[in-house]
Amino acid sequence: MTRWRTIAIGLIGAGALASPASAADSAAAIDSAAPTRPTIEFNRWQEDWSVLANPAAPREPFDDLKYIPLSATDPQTYLSFGADLRERFEGNDAPNFGVGGAHPEDYVISRLEAHADLHLGSHVQVFTQLQSDFAPWKTKLTPVDQDRLDLEQAFVAITESVGGGTLKVRLGRQQIAFDLQRFISVRDGPNVRQSYDAAWADYERGPWRLTSFYSLPVQNRDLRAFDDYSSRHLTYGGARIERKLSRTAHIAVTYSVFTQDHSRFLSASGNERRDVVDVHTWGADAGVDWDLEAMNQTGHIGPKHIEAWAFGSLAGYTLSGVRWTPRLGLQVDAASGDRNPHDHLLGTFNPLFPNGYYVTLSGYTGFVNFVHVKPSLTLHPTKTLKLMLAAAAQWRETTADAVYTQPDIPIAGTAGRPGAYTGTYGQFRADWQVSEHVAAAVEAVHFEVGDAIRAAGGHNGDYLGVELKFGW
Repeated sequence: MTRWRTIAIGLIGAGALASPASAADSAAAIDSAAPTRPTIEFNRWQEDWSVLANPAAPREPFDDLKYIPLSATDPQTYLSFGADLRERFEGNDAPNFGVGGAHPEDYVISRLEAHADLHLGSHVQVFTQLQSDFAPWKTKLTPVDQDRLDLEQAFVAITESVGGGTLKVRLGRQQIAFDLQRFISVRDGPNVRQSYDAAWADYERGPWRLTSFYSLPVQNRDLRAFDDYSSRHLTYGGARIERKLSRTAHIAVTYSVFTQDHSRFLSASGNERRDVVDVHTWGADAGVDWDLEAMNQTGHIGPKHIEAWAFGSLAGYTLSGVRWTPRLGLQVDAASGDRNPHDHLLGTFNPLFPNGYYVTLSGYTGFVNFVHVKPSLTLHPTKTLKLMLAAAAQWRETTADAVYTQPDIPIAGTAGRPGAYTGTYGQFRADWQVSEHVAAAVEAVHFEVGDAIRAAGGHNGDYLGVELKFGW
């Protein structure tokens, strides 16, 4: 994901009668002391605009709305407003690989978010965010495409020092994500983000971080304004322990429980409960970066037991002394499928709440019943432009189960068909940080399908996404 960067602007001043040396020293001292404006964060509630209480801070238009002081003595008591706009054109000539009467589509997905962030000192925060999401010209709308007006987030956060560490508690509608968001995400790839009505607490002390949470994932209805809802028919919660092994290396273990009533899979249906164990490590050292995650799922759905698993990995080596700073990357992923639809065991992996862009934005395949190998090359022609080229091959973990599109939709007619090979795709992506507030991206994918998809009536696919984001 792209972090939106800001550039610190130093204020340089010198006395008219100062000598050249003393003027330079004075300017350097003032420049080093000049405060830096906050970065436009992926999670807007993590921003701290109290820096604008300092008259030396760099100023921009509408800063009177970014920082509204509410106390004459405490700069940490303030109100801040902000907004995000994302517009993306998508062209896809093979939704669902053309199976089931799906037709080529060209459309726009449009997301507008506006928020108010109230800080009552350094310990209490009240954050509220509205969303308005549209999908012009998209003929088949899904729950992740459109939500014309609704409450995206509304929570109270409390931060306190406890026992030599920091305790943070959030209560209310919020967005939850872990790490690369393979399985637990805010679902930023599609148009409507995933929110959770949740209680969240984490405690950090030294290299340790302990987290616990319980949530009712929000479901989008879009029949009228402000009708999104959550219920005990769909729940997710758990606990996580994380340790920092070094300055750049981490490890985390999470135990969580996912429940959903009236769930349906190809070979099982009923009330679903999954007990989930996730082990994750990530870091970087001497030009090498890595992110490895393994998840096991047990439980039951109706009369059937569940035994499913998944593995995800990203690794790369960056040649820092070479022009354009090339990074050679390798992504290897796998997820289980159901090997015998007639026995008492369900082996189909549930990707839970995936982010929608971990494989590609095209959504041609989901993190279910697949093996995925993807070498890549990333280049940085400038500090603000990043290019990525990749080619990948995919197979089914078992031919007894289907080929799945994002997030976990089976392609009709593929389950039980011979041919483990799903297909090969090429991907190109460009990310350009135009300014502190504007970012642009282009992604193109061509997918060559295998025999199982072709036998089901599918065909090759081409996807193009052109995106523009603005944050204030």
